Amino acid sequence: MLKHKRIREKGKIPFTKFFQKFNDGDYVAIARELNQNAGFPRRIQGRTGVVVCKRGRAYVVEIKDFNLPKQYVIKPVHLKKIEGSK
Repeated sequence: MLKHKRIREKGKIPFTKFFQKFNDGDYVAIARELNQNAGFPRRIQGRTGVVVCKRGRAYVVEIKDFNLPKQYVIKPVHLKKIEGSK
C-alpha cells in the first residue's frame, strides 16, 4: 500500500483523470490517488469491479467481497478502465 508518491510523480493531477467517462457495465480497477485526501477505504485498494451507475460526479462500483456484492461510491480520479468480458 502506497503512503506517498515518488518525487517525480508529485504535483497536479491531469484533468483527464477528473473527467473520465464510464458506461454502465464497464470493468474498472480501483487505484487510490494519493493527492486526493478523501476517506478512502484501504480494503478496496487494488480491487476490480463493475460500474453500476453514475451518482453525481462519482460512480457506483460493485465489488465482490467473499461472494457478497458490495457497492461503493467512488470518484473517477480513483478509477482506471480495464478490458473485461461481459
